[in-house]
Amino acid sequence: MTELETLFLQYTHEPALTVTELSASGSNRKYFRLTSENHSLIGVEGTSVDENIAFIEIANHFHHQGLPVPRVLGQTADKRFYIQDDLGDTLLFDAIAEGRKTGVFCEPEKELLRKTMRKLPAVQVQGAQGLDFSVCYPQPEFNERSILWDLNYFKYCFLKATGLDFQENLLEDDFVKLSEILMRSRTNTFMYRDFQSRNVMVKDGEPYFIDFQGGRKGPLYYDVASFLWQAKAQYNSELREELLHIYLAALQELMPIDEADFAEQLKHFVLFRTLQVLGAYGFRGYFEKKPHFLQSIPFAIENLRAFLHDDNSSYPYLLQVLKEMTELEQFREVEIRKPLVVKVYSFSYKKGIPQDNSGNGGGFVFDCRAVNNPGKYERYQSLTGLDESVIRFLEDDGEILSFIDHAFALVDASVKRYIDRGFTNLMISFGCTGGRHRSVYSAQKTAEHISEKFGVEVQLIHREQNIEAKFSPLNPPRGTY
Repeated sequence: MTELETLFLQYTHEPALTVTELSASGSNRKYFRLTSENHSLIGVEGTSVDENIAFIEIANHFHHQGLPVPRVLGQTADKRFYIQDDLGDTLLFDAIAEGRKTGVFCEPEKELLRKTMRKLPAVQVQGAQGLDFSVCYPQPEFNERSILWDLNYFKYCFLKATGLDFQENLLEDDFVKLSEILMRSRTNTFMYRDFQSRNVMVKDGEPYFIDFQGGRKGPLYYDVASFLWQAKAQYNSELREELLHIYLAALQELMPIDEADFAEQLKHFVLFRTLQVLGAYGFRGYFEKKPHFLQSIPFAIENLRAFLHDDNSSYPYLLQVLKEMTELEQFREVEIRKPLVVKVYSFSYKKGIPQDNSGNGGGFVFDCRAVNNPGKYERYQSLTGLDESVIRFLEDDGEILSFIDHAFALVDASVKRYIDRGFTNLMISFGCTGGRHRSVYSAQKTAEHISEKFGVEVQLIHREQNIEAKFSPLNPPRGTY
């Protein structure tokens, strides 16, 4: 019987019937699921005793504070093995997979993210109360030495591996400046350090926090930067702002803060965390040859590019080097998967089929001219397919309803397939004689249908009417009517 099976038997009073090893991502620890007829627990084998002790002690303290973490239920005398609650198989990272792939997060995905950000302040503030930080591994507190370790981790494991030429003395000067700014933020709070969606489990719709053994006393900003700027999360700026606002509102209930000062200081931690992550990706990917980390590099580079758009002269040489690095050929050639954008046109055949500016050669073109035309009646001639009387005429007649149902069936299959395959552009055009009634009605209904059903961005152009509108992901249309 193995040590983990012995612990399982001691806690459950039942022998483990199955022992299944679980994937451990970038960790050196091994995880197992042990099950019996009535119980399921997670067993952990960790080669670093000090790291194991850190997790066990912090988990026990967090549980005592009422925080959402797994309980440690048993451990061997040498602390190499321990068992804990089984929180299931759903990582937050996987629960928001569709949003990460497309850049468009549905409401259930957003709600999980909101819940996570609401709970983070409790871990940071209440989790620190009464915690013996001396158990933290490898060090008890975020300090200047750890900052410079991470910055040099980036320099040696990533920056030098790119082959970019730079002056180390000037770079080190800016590293010192960055360290000084980060050290302004000393607080008696718990810094998770690797707070990201892979380290949050979802059970019964609620987030639980795991893998906090690298935590220590440190500033709040680091965890916010780690989560909201996680390389492969692909949160857009609007979602980041919403989640930051939710976090700050929850934090305000635990301690006073100045939101403007918080946002300003957060920028420096976003830069620092991005560099630290690139260092880790470089080591795990370039040196340890682990493909998962290599695949994440383009996403971190994209975050860095976005940061560099903001004018920040605090570290002029560092930012110059980073700009040159992001423009290297090996990073320019990598395209990050972007969400699908659907363009829907109405047009007049007399003026030609709309051009496809995406370079893909066009998409669906539906001919509405076989449908009964309200334009042949004088009372409708000055109106369009957006007017209620024209809509009523078309729908009461019924021909357009059958026509549009067939169009929806074709279009829906392509939109779904385009999303699955990561395509970024789809064009759908409806034409009629004058581009005024039947085509306008059909294009409008199609844009509304796609936006409601798939939640992707839809750009609607009634070309002959000089009317445009945009259906943002999961939002109502905006534009000029």
